[in-house]
Amino acid sequence: QVQLVESGGGLVQPGGSLRLSCAASGFTFSSYTMRWVRQAPGKGLEWVSTISSGGGMTSYVDSVKGRFTISRDNAKNTLYLQMNSLKPEDTAVYYCATAHNKGQGTQVTVSS
Repeated sequence: QVQLVESGGGLVQPGGSLRLSCAASGFTFSSYTMRWVRQAPGKGLEWVSTISSGGGMTSYVDSVKGRFTISRDNAKNTLYLQMNSLKPEDTAVYYCATAHNKGQGTQVTVSS
């Protein structure tokens, strides 16, 4: 079955960086568009970024453009999200997702 396992979250000061990873299994990863979504405390799910199956096309929500970079390694069945210049409003649980599945999430907390 589809498994998506996120890692790399943590506590970071404003302006800091984190790199999230998502290990995928149970499906042909290289054939799927992948996404990162997040859920801040008390709020609904928010789409963050999408990457095409081959990695050639990416898109971002306006609030993270220029700070976050999505990438993937299809040989390793792994999705990444490099997050720089983090802000307190980036605090959320981050999930990697296909159109129909998402992982258990990894907590990112940005605080001084």
